[in-house]
Amino acid sequence: MKQITLLLTLLSVLLLTSCEPSSEQEYFQIKIYSYDTEEQEARLDQYLEDAYLPALHSAGLDRIGVFKPIEGKNEDKMFVMVLLTFQSLEEFEQIPVMLARDEEYMKIGKDYIEAAHDNPPYSRIESTLLRAFSATPKLQVPEFDSPASERVYELRSYEGATEQLYNRKVEMFNEGESALFEKLEFNPVFFGEVISSAHMPHLMYMTTFSDTLSQKEHWDAFRVHPEWLEMKEIERYKNTVSHITRYLMFPTGYSDI
Repeated sequence: MKQITLLLTLLSVLLLTSCEPSSEQEYFQIKIYSYDTEEQEARLDQYLEDAYLPALHSAGLDRIGVFKPIEGKNEDKMFVMVLLTFQSLEEFEQIPVMLARDEEYMKIGKDYIEAAHDNPPYSRIESTLLRAFSATPKLQVPEFDSPASERVYELRSYEGATEQLYNRKVEMFNEGESALFEKLEFNPVFFGEVISSAHMPHLMYMTTFSDTLSQKEHWDAFRVHPEWLEMKEIERYKNTVSHITRYLMFPTGYSDI
């Protein structure tokens, strides 16, 4: 009887372990600061460049991306997007505590931190928390020779009509779609499952290009590639995406990525 109980206990542990994400999988946070005026944009830039990123660097975070919309490509939305990478959820939870204890950060970021209710530096912040796909567990930093202002960083969000269909789309990426992006040199930064956001269930991924022409050429090649044409006809993967949101951006001069 004791042997059976021990066997069942070991089996339970193995099952739980198999369901947990790999320790190598990184976590990402995407923060979208929406604003209404050029003054707010300038205040955001000052805060992010002079206070927020230096404090995060001091706290041990690197590969921080800061992006702005390419004019005419994002429905005239005005925003600054920040991409953060964490090794664990514990690290994610500790960042606000570490920032609050950073005297230099509190001093330099005072205009933003202590902004009045009738003079905020932004209109809203949208935050999304993600975990990297098992097939692509790490964020990758692309390398380009082109000026930062000409580069295209494309962030896509794929929503699923149901959890099951969403999970199949994640499976599709892990089983070949993300590898095809690598093969066709889309310079992917990350592929991630969204853990928490206002648009569940969905996944997000970011690809990068030297310029707008390169972006168009890469997508043209992807749409007619034999592997994609075969993959999208697999019955299991049909109707797995119900809505797509796309952001086309360029990196700011103070972005790490």
